[in-house]
Amino acid sequence: MPNADELFARHHRDIYRYLVHMTGRAEDAEDLAQEVFLRVVRNLPNGGPVGHERGWVFSIARNLLLDRHRSNGIRNTTVAPRELAQRGTQGLAFDLNQSLARLPEEDREVFLLKEVGGFTYQEIADTCGCTVEAVRARLYRTRLVLRTMMTPEAAR
Repeated sequence: MPNADELFARHHRDIYRYLVHMTGRAEDAEDLAQEVFLRVVRNLPNGGPVGHERGWVFSIARNLLLDRHRSNGIRNTTVAPRELAQRGTQGLAFDLNQSLARLPEEDREVFLLKEVGGFTYQEIADTCGCTVEAVRARLYRTRLVLRTMMTPEAAR
């Protein structure tokens, strides 16, 4: 069984990136990432990762984010362009972040689990509580929407 240091070294960067995209704020993402790994440490003595290690850690992050949204009454998070500019994001990354922020939270989450987390369709389905077919459809639709949003014509 891996220890907490190994799990942190393997997954912190991706968890942080996922949380930045989901919250839109680096400070919030860092706070949440710290809480994720506190929960990882607390749960290791109880058997630790069940099945897929990466999926287990991302599930903790997802559940923590959902709990935070519920407690704050948040339904959908968006990234303010000014916040992105203050973080020094430029060009394509800025456009992608803006486009991701405009997606429905469920679509953004599935996209990020696939593209940032590297999850399989089955792992995403298990994490989000839906079918593999729903994941495929959501990813297909999300990619189409992102391509449309990021074309030069859409920027005009």
